[in-house]
Amino acid sequence: MAHKRRLSVFIASMFVSSTFLSACAASASPEPVAEVKVTPVQVQTDFATCVVNLQQKAKDAGISQQIIDTTVANLKYVPRVIELDNQQPEFTTTFGDYFDKRVTSWRVDQGRKLMAEHHLLLSRLTQQYGVPGQYIVAFWGLETNFGSYKGSMPVLNSLATLACDPRRSDYFTGELLQALKLKQQYQFDDSKMVGSWAGAMGHTQFMPTNYRKYAVDGDGDGIADLWNSTDDALTSAANFLQHLGWKADERWGREVSLPADYSFTYLGGKHPLSLVKWRELNIKQTNGQPLATPDMQAALYLPAGHTGPAFLGYDNFNVIMRWNRSEFYAIAVGHLADRINGGLPLTRAVPQQPKLSREIVKQLQQKLNDAGFDVGKPDGILGRNSVLGLQAFQQQKGLIADGFPDVETFNALGIKL
Repeated sequence: MAHKRRLSVFIASMFVSSTFLSACAASASPEPVAEVKVTPVQVQTDFATCVVNLQQKAKDAGISQQIIDTTVANLKYVPRVIELDNQQPEFTTTFGDYFDKRVTSWRVDQGRKLMAEHHLLLSRLTQQYGVPGQYIVAFWGLETNFGSYKGSMPVLNSLATLACDPRRSDYFTGELLQALKLKQQYQFDDSKMVGSWAGAMGHTQFMPTNYRKYAVDGDGDGIADLWNSTDDALTSAANFLQHLGWKADERWGREVSLPADYSFTYLGGKHPLSLVKWRELNIKQTNGQPLATPDMQAALYLPAGHTGPAFLGYDNFNVIMRWNRSEFYAIAVGHLADRINGGLPLTRAVPQQPKLSREIVKQLQQKLNDAGFDVGKPDGILGRNSVLGLQAFQQQKGLIADGFPDVETFNALGIKL
């Protein structure tokens, strides 16, 4: 998705849960606080009240009275949306599990076929927007498996359900209003507007705001239809990437080889260096040749730790991250694009590593905090602060300081796997 989705884990780290708030209230009170259970009847009553408010907001936003009466007034609450929004995985996803499910031989072959099939369109988009076709096709492949699955949930009902939930009401109210403006602009039927549970739509899974800002009528029929027009969807993806800052004369990054004595001092997006500096540190291309040294910055990523492949991410890597804030996603898009364009598989195999439970990760975070490495409140998510704290701990203990939670690190922390 563009600026969106995979929300359940990422957003959970940004907002305090109702369970946590209840615990705080109980600890502050001299008397036990009884658990408040919200009944389905109450939920429906609250939703009905919210829909009345949404009708006024739609009117204030310039939505026609006809759409307010026929669509907004009839919005439905979807319990499954809230379940998915609150759902947190029991285990973290390893890079190997993520990568192997997304950069497959079938997807590479299909991407190459679609590059050939849409050659004229993609060539035009490269010339107009500066984004090579293999990247556009790679995004298409990761978002909806080249359009084979665009989601099946009614977008307006999903967005209304989230807009009426207090956790992120303002954000999803805004997205709902943008979706209603799309409906009004293009006369989309409610049943046509389907997508993900979070409201992302079409071949490229745009949220309504991005649909409104960046969707382009690529086939000239007067409608930017991201569901049914491949030309519209791919043109819109190119337009979006251009606006995100894509540099036409640069690649996304590359797999690289590290010297045996690399210190891991410079690691991750917060420590970019010039290619000249990376060359001085003896970082090489995977064929053993020295790095070329144009005036470019790059950051080093080790998504599976020092035993897995290493990548330098250039400015366009950061552009991919603006589409989806996941290093795993950015590496998968970039490498899939390379493979679609005739590139070779990774030279260093992605190791298959055990998934870590969120409880184990919380233990790791608490141990780091206890040892004086402040990584914030333990939440079971290995974010940037946790990686930096882990790296500092590894340096102190004389371990390989790649910021990756391997068995040796867990042993040093006194955690049994």
